[in-house]
Amino acid sequence: MIALLLALGSSLAYGCADFLGGLGARKAHVLRTVLVAAPASLAVELALWPILGASFTGASIGWGVASGVASAVAFVLLYRTLAIGPMNVLSPVTALVSAALPVTVGLLQGEHLDLAGLVGLPLALVAVVLVSAGHGAGAVRPSRTALSLALGAGAAIALQLVFLHQAPADSGVAPLIVGRAVSSTVTLIAAAALYRRLGPERPAYAISATAGVLDSLANLLFLLAARSGDLTVVAVITALYPAGTVLLARGVLAERIHRSQLVGLGTAAVAVSLLALT
Repeated sequence: MIALLLALGSSLAYGCADFLGGLGARKAHVLRTVLVAAPASLAVELALWPILGASFTGASIGWGVASGVASAVAFVLLYRTLAIGPMNVLSPVTALVSAALPVTVGLLQGEHLDLAGLVGLPLALVAVVLVSAGHGAGAVRPSRTALSLALGAGAAIALQLVFLHQAPADSGVAPLIVGRAVSSTVTLIAAAALYRRLGPERPAYAISATAGVLDSLANLLFLLAARSGDLTVVAVITALYPAGTVLLARGVLAERIHRSQLVGLGTAAVAVSLLALT
């Protein structure tokens, strides 16, 4: 139950971070937004160091570096996918892959589910797709390039989660700090290389920084959840993060919640209830 609640918190934080990051990217180039969010994220993780501790062993550093590289790759592929579109078709693909791969890894590592879990897990995967899908998803057909990028983005997100899960349980927040430092460095290099294309617009500092703080919180909650529960369950619940984005878009931007998304939210509630019984 503790792992489930932590995973739900991680999912909600990821969803809120994505919503705020999207708002920030509307005001300035996405790299300018990330250049504010990344230091804010790193600052939070450094602040947690004296509270939760950090053991910088070879294993924690190695898995942290791997998660940071995967995070940077996920960022590049995801926003390239957004540029090509249609995202209302590709988003469910990305979310499903980001959930399915960690589940596969968890099962291969010997994790087992009881009857409630065997029913709840597929329902949660269905909910991930439904919540992510927008109106008219079948109206536009994605290109092979866009579909490949969406699959790659989902795989990179999944690998980031798997690598964090593989870090030693007694490493504290060391993997998060190392991973954030690596992904921030990659982002800075990309921003420097593309400086002339970033445009003159200033980023929304408060929104971008808050998105970074929430992203760090989401990573921390996922790490704690994965250390106290099964990766198969934690990864799927975390992948429900589009629900938070959808609800915020409805409340703040008055965007319509489509029928498939309402069904997805209901399916997610049933799935979480079943997984809570495992």
